[in-house]
Amino acid sequence: MDDRQRYDRATAALEPPFAILDLAAMRANAADLVRRAAGKPIRVASKSVRSRPLLERILAMDGFRGVMAFTLPEALWLAAHGFTDILVAYPTVDRQALAALAGDPGAAREITVIVDSPAHLDFIETAVAAVHPRAEIRICIDIDAGYVALGGRFRAGALRSPIREPGQAADLAGVVAKRPGFRLAGLMAYESQIAGVGDDPPAGPAYARLIRAMQARSARDLILRRGRIVNAVRQIADLEFVNGGGTGSVERTTREKAVTEVAAGSGFFHPRLFDFYRGFTGRPAALFALPVVRRPAPDTVTVLGGGYLASGAPGPSRLPQPYLPAGLRYARDEGAGEVQTPLLGQAAGDLRIGDRVWFRHAKAGEMCERFDALHLVDGDTLVESVPTYRGEGRTFL
Repeated sequence: MDDRQRYDRATAALEPPFAILDLAAMRANAADLVRRAAGKPIRVASKSVRSRPLLERILAMDGFRGVMAFTLPEALWLAAHGFTDILVAYPTVDRQALAALAGDPGAAREITVIVDSPAHLDFIETAVAAVHPRAEIRICIDIDAGYVALGGRFRAGALRSPIREPGQAADLAGVVAKRPGFRLAGLMAYESQIAGVGDDPPAGPAYARLIRAMQARSARDLILRRGRIVNAVRQIADLEFVNGGGTGSVERTTREKAVTEVAAGSGFFHPRLFDFYRGFTGRPAALFALPVVRRPAPDTVTVLGGGYLASGAPGPSRLPQPYLPAGLRYARDEGAGEVQTPLLGQAAGDLRIGDRVWFRHAKAGEMCERFDALHLVDGDTLVESVPTYRGEGRTFL
């Protein structure tokens, strides 16, 4: 029985649109992440999962420890449900959430917020000024892990922190250390130009060689620069953790002595954007099904909805992938639509009204913002349905 038959049989009682998670595929992906991490703990990036019960399942597996949250309200909600060791990986300017953190000693013990300038500390102090007594707030400094060359004329990597050099990091660590009510707990440096950019892209071999050359140079730069930064900051604070990497760079990042843990999230679902890496091969685990509602032509069907574009630089790579049956493609002039999506190709000739087309999202957790549940499939059996964040009435971002 092929995957399409398995999924159709397991979900026969469900009415599309809906989303599934293939548990066997997710378990295999998780095991491969642990293998690649080579003994270092993996902090689970919640933005790529966005389901509280599923986060609990993952954290119960060997090799995973702690959550990398994307907003402070999310972190407070998770802490209230028993999650521990939560790093909020993006700066927060939510005054109410900061006040709630400062007023809850239990949450403050488990949550670390990120900063990259004294201005962040100033903002936090203002936001919590009225809270008495105030819990100590744990701080992580975000380091720019982007690759810069040609005297600054070339840059690869997400535009995040202004902190790049050991002296800058030490200066900010000193500011944190001198301010009452704060404690420096960790450092984070996310190398998106390696972790989030496949080194075997479909654009062709010439572009692939450029990507690989950039990534090799960036990795060498980071080994030295991140190590020096960590050494400089450890002269000021006894760091609990140094976080780095992502799904696409686990085996590289874990080799750095300065890094104590790696992050991963997309690797559990293995969305379309992670097909283009030479170092690992995941199994598609998260999919969504849309029903065929029209047959405009013998080689064309139309499914309901489908315009679930992924964030990032716009282009075809951000579209969901028509996955099963194989051989379907978008209509050039329509793409993936808000209420309908035409699909062309020889495979369309075998589809009938009411049949399902299975899609993969380009990115991982963003799919869960479209569906209120993930239906968990094991083999050809639907074993459980768990809510997404949206299904629990939570839309944090």
